[in-house]
Amino acid sequence: MRRSAALILTLLVLPGAALAASPLTLRDAMAAARNHAREVTAATARRDAATARLRQARGFRLPSFEVTESWVRTNSPAEAFALKLNQERFSFADFTTSDPNAPKALNTAMTRFELSMPLFTGGELSGRIQQAELAANSAAEGETWAGHQTAEQAAEAYIMLAQAEEYVRLLDHARDTVRAHVELAGAYAEEGMLVRSELLRAEVELARVDDLLADARGKARIAAANLAFRMGVGQGTTFELAPLLAPLPLEEGLDGWLGSVAERKDLAAARLMLGAGQVEERVQRAAFWPRVGFAARADWFDSSLFGSHGDSTSIFGFATMNLFAGGSSRAAVAAARFEARAGAEDVKRFEEGAELETRGAFEEARAARSRHATAVKAVAAAAEAERITNERFKTGVVKTIDVLDAANARREAETRELVSRADANAALIRLAVRAGRAPESVLP
Repeated sequence: MRRSAALILTLLVLPGAALAASPLTLRDAMAAARNHAREVTAATARRDAATARLRQARGFRLPSFEVTESWVRTNSPAEAFALKLNQERFSFADFTTSDPNAPKALNTAMTRFELSMPLFTGGELSGRIQQAELAANSAAEGETWAGHQTAEQAAEAYIMLAQAEEYVRLLDHARDTVRAHVELAGAYAEEGMLVRSELLRAEVELARVDDLLADARGKARIAAANLAFRMGVGQGTTFELAPLLAPLPLEEGLDGWLGSVAERKDLAAARLMLGAGQVEERVQRAAFWPRVGFAARADWFDSSLFGSHGDSTSIFGFATMNLFAGGSSRAAVAAARFEARAGAEDVKRFEEGAELETRGAFEEARAARSRHATAVKAVAAAAEAERITNERFKTGVVKTIDVLDAANARREAETRELVSRADANAALIRLAVRAGRAPESVLP
């Protein structure tokens, strides 16, 4: 853990530097992606947002306290009379000596402190809180799933880079071999022991390997940028990778892998959101129940803002019930029920699709391991064939073109082994994720 943490810190501090001090392992790359990939940080933000919405929903059950300041200037007879009473500045003598039908304009500032609290909402508040809880739990599961996916993507990018770099080394070695044959063929041609056409054939092969090498180096640079992108570091970062090992044996059968599919985090998140949708029908049924609450007010009235020359208090309860809404409430309940039914079907299809994905990933992993085992045998056979051909060339039994063909056959066998080893590693990691497991669980 300390080594991984130190390596990740180095990646962040030196985004454009080559990591030569400590080779980057596959596990290190996956850990960096889990901590710094933007998909994970976005999923974490969504989880935090869902948690905040849960706090918001719970807050509606608590009393709310509001302060309102308003100001009015009016010469409306009824309002001016009432506001003067509220300011406690009413004088009966002034009232009798003035014309109440044409009062002077009156300035009034009103400060209101109001405390209110719902007592019964027909289950709407409790339903909304339950939905928010389910959504928050779903977002937490989604965050874990995002971590699995980013780790899988980083692993595939790592394997692609390891494959690309090893292929470059294979071509480097092949180029050295072909160049040595060109030099030897040139020496034989000068001594008249070899026709010039064979020398030219060797030079053509050297040029072809040079082209392959240039192309492979470019693809390796792109693969390095892709790995940096998946790890959440600068795309100019270069890496020294640990060797790409052979994958672990596929000891567990299909039934074992299928047994963990139900634990997939994306499935868990979908089930939780389905639960939130199923609660919606109960929430919509709250429209058929009365809403009950109470409120308490304290009012200040004055001719200036926030003044309190006149004051009053009120406490009241209220209950409201919708007796008729044109059938819209029943339609909302029915819509919520059908949406929940559709969601259940979607989740069931999701579960079946996840099982199908796992079956496909298992077969892919098994086939990849079989290809790798065959490729290993082919490399040994090609190496021996090349050795025999070289010995026969030295004795003049075979031609240069036979030597080049043997070298090409060995390089192609080594390339197939490299590709099959990379495919087997990537297929095993994909199988782990499709089966609901952490991709790190299948690493050596």
